[in-house]
Amino acid sequence: MIKSLFNSKSKTIVSAAVILGAASLISRVLGLVRDRILAGTFGAGDELDIYYAAFRIPDLVYSLLVLGAISAGFIPVFIGYLKKNKEKSWYLANNLLNILALSLIVICSISIIFTPWLIKLIAPGFSSEKISSTVQLARIMFLSPFFLGLSAIFGGVLQSFRRFLIYSLSPIMYNLGIIFGVLFLVKPFGILGLAYGVVLGAFLHMVIQIPTAYLCGFRWQPVFDFKFDGIKRVFKMMPPRIVSLALSQITLITMTALASLLTMGSIAVYTFANNIWSFPLGVFGISFSLAAFPELSKEAQKKNISGFIKIFSVTTKKILFLIIPSSILFIILRKQIVTIILGIGQFNAGDVIMTSQTLGYFSIGLFAEALVMLYLRGFFAFEDTKTPLIIGLLVTAVRLSIAWYLSSFMGVTGLALGFSIGSILYFVLLFIALKKKINEY
Repeated sequence: MIKSLFNSKSKTIVSAAVILGAASLISRVLGLVRDRILAGTFGAGDELDIYYAAFRIPDLVYSLLVLGAISAGFIPVFIGYLKKNKEKSWYLANNLLNILALSLIVICSISIIFTPWLIKLIAPGFSSEKISSTVQLARIMFLSPFFLGLSAIFGGVLQSFRRFLIYSLSPIMYNLGIIFGVLFLVKPFGILGLAYGVVLGAFLHMVIQIPTAYLCGFRWQPVFDFKFDGIKRVFKMMPPRIVSLALSQITLITMTALASLLTMGSIAVYTFANNIWSFPLGVFGISFSLAAFPELSKEAQKKNISGFIKIFSVTTKKILFLIIPSSILFIILRKQIVTIILGIGQFNAGDVIMTSQTLGYFSIGLFAEALVMLYLRGFFAFEDTKTPLIIGLLVTAVRLSIAWYLSSFMGVTGLALGFSIGSILYFVLLFIALKKKINEY
């Protein structure tokens, strides 16, 4: 029974999306529980500003190095080998796992050394005391990209084999680890307990996926073959994708920096609102995008454009059917939602009002951000990472300029509105470019 649970396969996109959506729902609920505990314990003050600022740099390393390899290149190339030669597919997986692990060790070690300078860049408004505390937390959290990096390879294998059940449980384990840190590690270790919880969550994120990867056929091999054709194909797609993700992280870091220059607690308010806003984004948008990606990759590899369009169109309609009501709900009931989730303990009425206003502006662009997730994977299925990069460069410049301008007189709510305007522009440009690409086949 346990073996069948770990090895269960999703046969359709809808069944995979349901599993991913249900697990994402649980994970997001746990995330909201986590935020509720954090808000009640610390309020929107210095401690959470320090915690969220410290989280940014390790998250940057993970997003650039790991997601740059996995989200864009690994799955399409791995699936291509599975159809022709399984031995080569496992050779690719081991190669990428080993190269990624070594790269993360080196980069995280260097980042730990330069953490004080990095923190000054992302939180220029922090006092010397806050910077010191932020550096301590960030250095501990640099263990998390290593575990999450290995987990991403196993997750790519599970997605390729459509083993979405266990894959979908990994974010739940991640949040459980963080919650454990808030509840049980803060008291003995102080604010450092939050960082220990993040590391524990990352470790659990990895461990839960290993048995299923083994059942799929993964066996570790000590190989570092940079000349292997599959590695070259993945590496070819990585630079544009890494730059694209860097733009996303630049946006996040710049928003953090701008928030640090506003009233105290603005970083926490922005992060809380963003976390609530991302709830339906993860449950509906990302779940359907992840579920459709292996099938889109198969059709793109076969050059079956009609099959690709059919899958893409159906997935788009399902996302919009679910995400638009969520957007309307969040805009109309934003204050009630924030009050229920965060309005306890040290999180006062003023914090609730500011967070609910920020959530409302975030929700304007929710539908666009959900579709961006799918459209990006549409390009990745064709092994095209350059087009999203070019569009991303333009969108980032526009988004940050608008956010900076609006924040000068709207405060933290202006950052959220600027983000939403950028999301809508991103979707429109991706729509035009993908339609043009498909018409070329």
